[in-house]
Amino acid sequence: MTRRDPRPDERLPDVEIGASARARRLRFLRAPRSEVRFPSGPDVESDSSSERENLPDQVEPGVTYHDAEVRWRAESRIVDPDREQPPEGEK
Repeated sequence: MTRRDPRPDERLPDVEIGASARARRLRFLRAPRSEVRFPSGPDVESDSSSERENLPDQVEPGVTYHDAEVRWRAESRIVDPDREQPPEGEK
């Protein structure tokens, strides 16, 4: 999983977690239900994203998918309202 470059107006995350999984063959008996939640206060910004290969966003029960791969990433940063400038070395 490759770290994405932050936009010029944002800093790197304080915490970043990633995971990946591969399967030669993958079949779902039921359509999976998934949810990502970030229980946090107003001083935290969080985001998550995933990338898939050979696997649609909405999988179909009973269909066999081949050579599937999923990469998932979540990141969070603490927002300091008093902070006007990023530390030296960060943009």
